[in-house]
Amino acid sequence: MTHVQHAPASIEIANGALSFGQRDLWQDLNLRVEQGEYFAVLGPNGSGKSTFLKVVLGLTHMNSGQISVLGAPARAGNPGVGYVPQQKSISQNTPMRARDLVGLGIDGHKWGIRLNTRSYRSKVDELLEAVGATEYANVPVGLLSGGEQQRLRIAQALANDPQILLADEALLSLDLHHQYAVSDLIHQYNKRHNATVVFVTHEINPIIDHVNRVLYLANGRFTVGTVEQVMTSEVLSDLYQTHVEVIRSNGRYIVVGGDQNAEHEMHQGLEHALPADPAKGHH
Repeated sequence: MTHVQHAPASIEIANGALSFGQRDLWQDLNLRVEQGEYFAVLGPNGSGKSTFLKVVLGLTHMNSGQISVLGAPARAGNPGVGYVPQQKSISQNTPMRARDLVGLGIDGHKWGIRLNTRSYRSKVDELLEAVGATEYANVPVGLLSGGEQQRLRIAQALANDPQILLADEALLSLDLHHQYAVSDLIHQYNKRHNATVVFVTHEINPIIDHVNRVLYLANGRFTVGTVEQVMTSEVLSDLYQTHVEVIRSNGRYIVVGGDQNAEHEMHQGLEHALPADPAKGHH
């Protein structure tokens, strides 16, 4: 009898549970993310999206259950995992150049003075080129736009050719053009390197063409499935325990909740306006 050998999962969680005080983020989470999968994590503020990434990064431990990352227990500093943090403004007075920021992805974990070797410079140039940032390589990062800075954060995260790329609201505060440019960069890495992408976002539309499956967290509950399975009025209404309307138009989703916060977000021009987290009473 032949035994089929299954490749290890990129990320696997068994019977996972995580709470803060009296508030559950999730219970009984069983999840297997395959190598090369593009996986989105959706949900309102406070639902545990960023915390999910911290669990994968080994920075936060679940209350119960097990997690393995690339076939081993999750641990901080795993070189197989790259991380694009949330966009944060950088002071205009920061003297660090674009290439210096990217270089931190290569040797930022090491003590001592940087050895400005030919191989180091070559790797930085390669990363800058990969994200289309060569032309502003020597510009101080504080003078760059949000979209340009985000390209550099992606280059930094790719420095060790990670097998898993985690992106935490990587499109936040970017205009629509830069949202699609940045999401395309991450998609290209996903395809060319068979890398797993876990993309935390409020707004699925800029990445919708790339996503294989979705984990949607809300109000201590969750659901997992394809975009078509999860993004329905029935599923999200059940998740939020209140009526939610999902409208699909030209392959894009508009989510309308029965409260003023969601309506306000729609009027701000968001294609995917999330209802408020009922547990918190605000978005």
